[in-house]
Amino acid sequence: MDDDRRYRQRGYMDSNNGSGDRRPNDRPKPSGPRPPIDVTGPRLPRLLQNVVAARCFNCSTMLPSDLDWKGICPKCASALHCCKQCAHFEPSTRFQCLKPIPARIPVKDQANDCELFSPRVTVARDAAPSNHHNSNNAPAPATRSPHDARAAFDNLFKKPE
Repeated sequence: MDDDRRYRQRGYMDSNNGSGDRRPNDRPKPSGPRPPIDVTGPRLPRLLQNVVAARCFNCSTMLPSDLDWKGICPKCASALHCCKQCAHFEPSTRFQCLKPIPARIPVKDQANDCELFSPRVTVARDAAPSNHHNSNNAPAPATRSPHDARAAFDNLFKKPE
């Protein structure tokens, strides 16, 4: 039967029982609760919070929530009550607005008096550093050395006893 095999490499269709149906590691899975997570290992990344804010269409400066929308941007002096700052602005639609407006507004980045204006608000990640770990005057965590990192890496591959 070995002569009619197409591939003669070791391991192809080899099995202990001859059926070609070999499964590695047919050990039973351990039952019971998992061991607790090692708290001395590497820390998980700090999850960032979502921030809802309006930004200037021209310079992307975060605008305060109590801003007068008939005014101008505090950084670049662009008009804020304009089509490009509106939540309904969409360049691929008729008159470049998602709302049914009677006439096209020709210049999209200059101030207008559209009644359907609503400021564009974005949801972003708050990347500002915060001290939420040290809010109760707890001491800062000790600095880690390269040996601590190596020990944590070695613990990943240590077999449970």
